[in-house]
Amino acid sequence: MNRIERIAALKQSAKERILILDGSWGVMIQRRGLDEADFLGERFKGHKGQMKGNNDILCLTRPDIIADLHNQYYAAGADISETNTFSATTIAQDDYHLDLQAVIDINREGAKIARKVADEWTAKEPNKPRFVAGSIGPLNKMLSMSSDVNDPGARLVTFDQVYQAYREQVAALYEGGVDLYLIETITDTLNCKAAIKAILDLEDEGQEALPIWISGTITDRSGRTLSGQTAEAFWNSVRHAKPFAVGFNCALGADLMRPHIAELARVADCLVAAYPNAGLPNAMGQYDEQPHETAHELHEWAKDGIVNILGGCCGTTPDHIKHVADEVSGITPRQIPERPKALRLAGLEPFELT
Repeated sequence: MNRIERIAALKQSAKERILILDGSWGVMIQRRGLDEADFLGERFKGHKGQMKGNNDILCLTRPDIIADLHNQYYAAGADISETNTFSATTIAQDDYHLDLQAVIDINREGAKIARKVADEWTAKEPNKPRFVAGSIGPLNKMLSMSSDVNDPGARLVTFDQVYQAYREQVAALYEGGVDLYLIETITDTLNCKAAIKAILDLEDEGQEALPIWISGTITDRSGRTLSGQTAEAFWNSVRHAKPFAVGFNCALGADLMRPHIAELARVADCLVAAYPNAGLPNAMGQYDEQPHETAHELHEWAKDGIVNILGGCCGTTPDHIKHVADEVSGITPRQIPERPKALRLAGLEPFELT
C-alpha cells in the first residue's frame, strides 16, 4: 500500500475496532544492558561527552535492536508502533552535542526502520495492517514556564526556535515514511502548538497531510498538565488542529488517568487515545503493575465506551500490550459525540459561550 492507502486503512480500522499502540521503549532498551560502544557505534566514535542513555541514537548505531522492538510489539498485537525518535530534536539532542544532520538522520532512519517492519507485518497479515506513528516528544525547555524562579519572564528558548526544531523533525519523519504524527507526553501546550504549526505549515507548502495524534500529560492528582491546564482546557487549546486523535499518556497509571480520559471522551469530537504507565513507580523507580492488571483496567475503559486507541507508556512491555489487545478484542470503540456549536476558549480553565 502507498501512504494514501495506509491512511485510509488506518481510518477504516479505527471505525471497526479499538486500535492498539505499542508500549514502553525505554524499559525494553534498558533490558538490553547496552554499553557506551553500542550508543556510539562506528559513526560517533570519539564523540565528546557520554552518549549512553540517548536511546534515539540507536536508530543509527543499533538499528537491529530498534527493528526487533518494533517486531515484538507488532507480534504482541499492536496496530501502531512509534518511531524511536522521542527526543530527536536539535534542542533535546544538544545535550549530547549532536548537530542538525545527525538529528535529521535519526528521524529519517527511525521512520524507515519502523516502515520496513510494519510493511512486513502487513504483508504477512493483510487483514490487520500495521501503521507507523512518528514520535514527536516534549522538549527539555518550556515556552510557558520560566527557567528562573526570580524572573517570571525568563525563557531558555523562543517560540521560533521551538517551531524550527519541530519543523526539522517533522520533515525528516515524513521523508522516512510515517503514516501519522504523534505529538506526545505534552507538558507545555505552547510547545505543542509550535509542533502543530510546524506540521500545518509544511502541509501548506505542499507536504501531504497526515493524521495528527495529540497526547498530553496530566502530571499528578491535580488533574492538570504541567503548564496548568485541565483536560477540557487542553482540548480547547489544540482542537484547531482537527486532530485524528487526542488523549493522555505517561505520569499516571490507568486508575488515576481514567477520569481525565473520561473528560476528553465527553468533549472531544475526534478519537480518544490513552497509554498509561504500568501504575506508579515504586521506591526504586520500577513499575510493578503486571500485564493482566493493566489489561483489566483498560478493559473497563473499553467496555464503558470512552476510548478508541489504547497502549502503554512507562513500565509496559510487549506482554502488557498482548494482554491489553486480548482484553479489548471485539469491544466496540467509543462513538464520537456530536457537540452543539459554541465558542470554546481556554486558558488554564475552559470557557464556553453558546
